[in-house]
This record gives sequence, structure tokens and C-alpha cells, in this order.
Amino acid sequence: MYFFDSKIANRLGGIDFFKNPKAYKFEKIKKEKEEIKKNYPNIPIIDLGVGEPDLPANTEIGNVLCRECIKPENRWYSDNGIPEFQEAAAKFLEKVYNLKGLNPYKNIMHGIGSKSILAMLPMCFINPGDITLATVPGYPIISNYTKFLGGNVYNLPLYKENNFYPDFSKIPKDILKKSKLLYINYPNNPTGQIATKEFYKEVIDFAYENDILVISDAAYSALVFDNNKPLSFLSVDGAMDVGLEIHSLSKSYNMTGWRLAFVVGNEKIIKAYSNIKGYTDSGQFRAIQKAGVYALNHPELIKENSLRYSRRFDLLVEALREVGFDAKKPKGTFYAYVPIPKGTSSGYEFKNAEDASNFILKNALVSTIPWDEAESFLRISVTFEAKDYEEEKKVIQELKNRLKKLDLVFKL
Repeated sequence: MYFFDSKIANRLGGIDFFKNPKAYKFEKIKKEKEEIKKNYPNIPIIDLGVGEPDLPANTEIGNVLCRECIKPENRWYSDNGIPEFQEAAAKFLEKVYNLKGLNPYKNIMHGIGSKSILAMLPMCFINPGDITLATVPGYPIISNYTKFLGGNVYNLPLYKENNFYPDFSKIPKDILKKSKLLYINYPNNPTGQIATKEFYKEVIDFAYENDILVISDAAYSALVFDNNKPLSFLSVDGAMDVGLEIHSLSKSYNMTGWRLAFVVGNEKIIKAYSNIKGYTDSGQFRAIQKAGVYALNHPELIKENSLRYSRRFDLLVEALREVGFDAKKPKGTFYAYVPIPKGTSSGYEFKNAEDASNFILKNALVSTIPWDEAESFLRISVTFEAKDYEEEKKVIQELKNRLKKLDLVFKL
């Protein structure tokens, strides 16, 4: 019906929107998995592409929700949040990241997940023609909304040779003059890299020098392993003057579907965000925020997840290396990021990561996420379903068996 075609906004492609629909990467993989399940109903897919925890939230978090959801005082709109959640967030930041002196009512505000916060922030700052600097590969929300608002995006590739940090020295001067936002994400999805104080100091100096606001996406927050410690961008001197940070309960507390996060920064940033938020949503359900209070008051729950993921990575990395992958244990998140194989022993050469991922899915029934934005890598998650360590070992052994049968070649 042409009537609808002519009404689509230009930001979505206008009249050509229905002619050239762009399939979201994860949607394409999902459809492929559904097709494979039909063709091989008795062979389970080993899903290493899932970007959310395999376990539900802690039982006590759920119990708080059950108690609070039926209380009449929790039925009201929460608008820009309840003070109890802001207070708990401030205490969490001090306990886990040693961030002191925050005013919970002026420096912190909740959001219905970090995705919605990232969507709103460009509306606070981006005018037509402004540029957002965004690391790639990465989460595309802030870039997409920048474009929706008439802004432009300049991608900062994350290369292995630079330890998966952006190289600010290669940004052209004319780009810097128009740049208003810098988006960073550490611990990083998909590379698994974590930030250092030295890197954050470089970011702060860069922001000061070029008058650019930093948006630090800390969705994977305290999910770090071995001897690494959680590090907040705002804990480094000067960061509070040039940026903000977003924390989410989704990954760390197994609360992806609960949609609860918060942004922390100076009072002016929070005021701008609250203004846009007030026109955009009516706040997360009060009962969910109160369950979030319990979660934030128990950061030890994150340590339990970190230990589980660390254990799984030890198994996964060993198995991947045995079949030829150049795999290394990440320092954070629940993703391993590995260069693709060159091809197969039969002579087939993979064109890119999407090609390699598709081949592995169809021939080994192992699902991964391809990334070709900087170099060709596969993101491999350890959020596969397994109830205990013995079951984890069985999953990884089956993974190794299937990959061995592919006769992958890593050097041609």
C-alpha cells in the first residue's frame, strides 16, 4: 500500500524503507537457527551467540519483586525514579568502585535499561551536523540515534594491534571540530577488553583538549576475572567534568528482561537527561526498582556470576586452542573474541566473519556472532545453558568434537 510507503520518515529510508529492509544481524542469525532446528530436530544447537545470562536473577531479588508488586503504593508512575533506588546506586558505586561524594538525588537517575538511556542521550546533546565518535565493533544504539537526529557518526575501529582501544591520534582535525560525543564501552562488548586508569586518563585528556563529552557504557560493569578489579571511568580524576557513566543490572545481576539501569554524572548532565526522559517514559515499575535496590545492596551476587564465567572461559579457551583458534581468556564480560579461521582443509576460504560463522552454524550446529567492522572476528559467549560444572564440561567437550570434524584451517 503506497499510502504507508510515502509516510515513512527519511531517517528510516523514506519511500524505499520497504524495498530495502536491512536485516538486523542478530535477527538473521535467529532465523538461520530456527531453520536448522527444523532440519535437525534431534541435535541441539550449541548456542555461543547469546548475549544475556543463562541463569535467572537471584531468588531473593525475585522475592522482593513478588512482595512489592502487589502493594498499592507501588502502582503509581515512578517518573524519574524513586529515591531508594538512587540511594542504593550511590552506595553500590562507593562500595564497588570507591566513587565517593555522590549526591544520589542530583548525580544519579534510573532508566528503563541502558538501551533506553543510550537512545535518549543524543537527544540531550546532538544537533544536526554534530558528530558522535563511536568505537566499532560495538553496540549501535547511540550511533543510530545520532543519525536519526541529523548528526553524523565517525567510527573508531578497535584493532587487536592496539589492544582493542581506540586510536585518537588518527581522527582527522575537521572531524574533531564537529565532534560532540565520544562513546566508549569497557569492559568491552565484543572484545572482552577492560579499561585501565591510563586509558581513561587518555580519554579525559582527549575530551578536555577537543571539548567532547564522554559517554562511558559500563553495562558489563563488575564482570571481571582473575586479578582484575572493577574500574569506573568516573573514578579517574577529571572524568566527572567531561563525562557520564551508565550502569546496568542486566548482565551483572542476570536481570536482562527486568529493564533497569542508571546514569551517573554531574548535576547538569542529569538535569538534561531527566528533561528528555520526562517526555519519553513514565519510569520503571516501582516494584522492579525496589528489587533493584536489593540487588545493588548485594554486589557479592556479581562475584558469583564472575566466578562462573571465569570457570567456563578456562574450559572454552583450552578447547578452542586445541582445534586451532588463537583464543585468549578475556579480562571481562562473558565474551571471547577470536580471529576467524582462514578456511577449511578442502580448500574453501572464508570471505569474512559472517561467512565463517554461517559455515560453523550450518555444519557444526554451533552458533557464534560474526564481527567484520574492524577485523574479522567471532564473538563466542559463555552464557550457554548448563546447570553445573559437570554439565559445562560436557557442553565444551561436545563443542570441541563438533569443531574438530570441520577440519578448519587457520593458516593458508
